[in-house]
Amino acid sequence: MTSIPEDRQDPTVRWRGINHLALVTNDMDATVRFYDGVLGARLIATIGTPDFRHYFFEIGPQNSVAFFEYATSPSKPAGIPDERAAQFDHLSLNVADEDALLALRERLKSAHCEVTDVVDHGFIRSVYFNDPNGIALEASWWVIDATARDTDFGDDRLFADDHPVPAVAELARAGFVSSVPSTKLTPETRTD
Repeated sequence: MTSIPEDRQDPTVRWRGINHLALVTNDMDATVRFYDGVLGARLIATIGTPDFRHYFFEIGPQNSVAFFEYATSPSKPAGIPDERAAQFDHLSLNVADEDALLALRERLKSAHCEVTDVVDHGFIRSVYFNDPNGIALEASWWVIDATARDTDFGDDRLFADDHPVPAVAELARAGFVSSVPSTKLTPETRTD
């Protein structure tokens, strides 16, 4: 264990909730339809490349859940360990601003924790590190707070997937999705 230097002990990190919890999906269109259409978690930002999509849904002020969809990644059933593909990617904790992000980075470094440089994702800036269990963590601040504004599908700073899933086109055109997926419990969790 490494002790925290005295000059780093007093100023505490002022956490502001979960910036985003990053999960993995094998069907982003169904994910948009479920999270926005069923749960009412507003789609607030998208990133897309030929290799992956990364979509964000608001679950509270400055708090979101995000999903990755990889072009070549297999899926797995919930609750069943499978080393090919994990459903959990990382947890991003929300900080107030860039100064708080830089202070946290220095705090991690002074505790001899490996941490990345600041990564600019456009609408958020982040640093990445692991907890002692190997859980991937991120600390982020909203450069453009997508949770504090109306949805603007024409704002390419927030909606940057050039080939979004059909549900996004429906949301942009009509303000809602025309269909939603149903889900099922596993036999072990059913109570009926």
